[in-house]
Amino acid sequence: MNVNTKLWKLSTPIDKENPAIMEAAELLRDKQVVAFPTETVYGLGADAADEEAVQKIFEAKGRPADNPLIVHVSDPSQVFQLVTEIPEIASKLMSAFWPGPLTLVLPSNGRAAKNVTAGLTTVAIRMPNDPVALAVLHASALPLAAPSANLSGRPSPTDAEHVMQDLAGKISAVLDGGPTGVGVESTVVDCTTEIPIILRPGGVTKEDLREIVPDIIVDPALADVHNEKPKSPGMKYTHYAPESPLWLIDGDAGFFKEQLQQLKEEGQRIGVIASSELAAELDHESIIACGTRRDLAGIAGELYRALRHFKKAEVDLILCETFEETGVGAAVMNRLKKAASHKIIQH
Repeated sequence: MNVNTKLWKLSTPIDKENPAIMEAAELLRDKQVVAFPTETVYGLGADAADEEAVQKIFEAKGRPADNPLIVHVSDPSQVFQLVTEIPEIASKLMSAFWPGPLTLVLPSNGRAAKNVTAGLTTVAIRMPNDPVALAVLHASALPLAAPSANLSGRPSPTDAEHVMQDLAGKISAVLDGGPTGVGVESTVVDCTTEIPIILRPGGVTKEDLREIVPDIIVDPALADVHNEKPKSPGMKYTHYAPESPLWLIDGDAGFFKEQLQQLKEEGQRIGVIASSELAAELDHESIIACGTRRDLAGIAGELYRALRHFKKAEVDLILCETFEETGVGAAVMNRLKKAASHKIIQH
């Protein structure tokens, strides 16, 4: 598939009647796919109720067919169009965190296309907190299936340039609303069980969720996803991988220096992703700093940009430090472990 991908750069504040928004909505109603920013990462949208339109998402991304998609809505009332019921716990979470980076898994009524739910009896839904995303959703009057707008397996896109790098020629259009804010995908919570389960850590933290639902638990499958049928996007397959292999180094600055030096002596060209604190201690030419350890939300915001920074022609291997798995750090480490295929060198 080779199409002329339109790129519209939007200025703020977002005008809901902007011609680009209107044309994007028309494309979506015409079964085309359009990329747009959300507060987490850029999404690749198509009519969630139309199997033919949704299939174009899978084709553009090269995404496995058994990997379900998240449906985006512009108003909580749209959820009733897609589910058999909204459990009380889900209503509480919607009130507390929508619009925002929280996806809820609910019992599907079958209106979402089969390739959206990947054959499951549930559907994952969220209401994004981004003016462009909300404007497109409102203008199209459609619930939109919208996974991250990147080639499957690659780091998710946090600006329109990343989308064009991966999908130019494969999709109809990209709405450029500037860089995204949260930087990692939404948290996914299964609300179809008696006790809700966190299926994917993300922009809303476990600690945030427990203030509303104290007994929420983390899915054990997060630790061993290989034999699990995915209930949620991001639970299976290689994800977030940079062009060159990534290793995580779990130890202090001295241990990181030892590993870096040993690999350099072996003739390896090494790229380093590090906090500003570690970067200041390393004497190495190829480093990208992604923020301070004191601000894990800032690390999350820069993570995918850092993973896309090093090209295969430039480095043989990328080393990255590990981060504390509290708050949004849990989402950061979840993505890094997947990007590294769980290759962790420990002190």
